[in-house]
Amino acid sequence: MANLLEQLRKMTVVVADTGDLASIEKFKPQDTTTNPSLITAAAQMPEYQVIVDETLLQAKKDAGESASKAAILSLAFDRLAVSFGKKILDIVPGRVSTEVDARLSYDTEGTVKKAHFLISEYEKAGIDRKRVLIKIAATWEGIRAAEILEKEGIHCNLTLLFGLHQAIACAEAGITLISPFVGRILDWYKKDTGKDYAPAEDP
Repeated sequence: MANLLEQLRKMTVVVADTGDLASIEKFKPQDTTTNPSLITAAAQMPEYQVIVDETLLQAKKDAGESASKAAILSLAFDRLAVSFGKKILDIVPGRVSTEVDARLSYDTEGTVKKAHFLISEYEKAGIDRKRVLIKIAATWEGIRAAEILEKEGIHCNLTLLFGLHQAIACAEAGITLISPFVGRILDWYKKDTGKDYAPAEDP
């Protein structure tokens, strides 16, 4: 009998929401999405220490001696996200989503600039932009930024999406993918019914 993951594969595309390369290797999703907290968690695992150390050293070198600590860390984190993204793409056949800094959620120009940087880093690493989705918060400014990027051939995954109005705005802007927070649906059912749900019973 097929397990739950195999059954799921027959009905939909499996996308892993993790930065843990071992889990991605084990479960073999089609695509993978990451976010800063997942990258931070993965970066703290001993098996990835070499990636972290090399990325930080290169960021310090490239930022220059006069760069602030914040600028170095920002550069290092972006490059770390791309490093993990590249390794993920060695495993999955589809795409990886790499998130723009959430502090840019209300900054259209800043989001576009950061997306350009992330894509340029992927392309320097030999990754085709078609295999990367830039993950952006579905604020009004984020949707406008994604609309600009989509017209440039940079595909986007809009997150922090809680309602139909955001989904419609994304569709009208020609966004490639949206990631609704479906976990909130489970939260509603738990509160409404007063019961917990096993994964197989998740409404």
